[in-house]
Amino acid sequence: MSGQRILMGVVGRPHGVRGLVHVHSYAAVPADLASYGTLHDDRGGGWTLTWRGQGIGELRGTDGQVLRDREAAQALVNRKLYVERDRLPEPEPDEFYLADLIGLAVHENGAVIGNVLAVHDYGAGSSLEIGEGSRSLVLPFTRACVPEVDMAGGRVVIVRPEEIEVRPDEDDVGEAAE
Repeated sequence: MSGQRILMGVVGRPHGVRGLVHVHSYAAVPADLASYGTLHDDRGGGWTLTWRGQGIGELRGTDGQVLRDREAAQALVNRKLYVERDRLPEPEPDEFYLADLIGLAVHENGAVIGNVLAVHDYGAGSSLEIGEGSRSLVLPFTRACVPEVDMAGGRVVIVRPEEIEVRPDEDDVGEAAE
């Protein structure tokens, strides 16, 4: 798993006029984000984080870049911060990183229906994107929808909620219109 990156934080809005930013940490203990050393962003840059207050940090680029004003800080808003997987502690036997779910086989009613393509989190909780042939399905990552995660077996079991609307295939729409 060397080389795999784990999303550990996101740069938020600027704080003040001297280049400080709000940082949303995904670490179990949010303050630990700074202890991982160099954080890599989604554009290839490297940053070190020094906390200056509750959720407020100073970012310094490994290339010598220092955020000196609000405009420089504003340019980093929504920048994702990653840590190399091998720098993180191994999860407990019954735990996993969300990134570990990508690629697992998805079982529904005893049959394999696809694989986990991605894990999304837009702030209201994580969801799994599941590939089903040429289509994909997005389900909330809750115990009700994903009652079993078997990392050793390389699979997750899903139960679709009744509220999910299944759209007919394009061919079915054409036939219904005739």
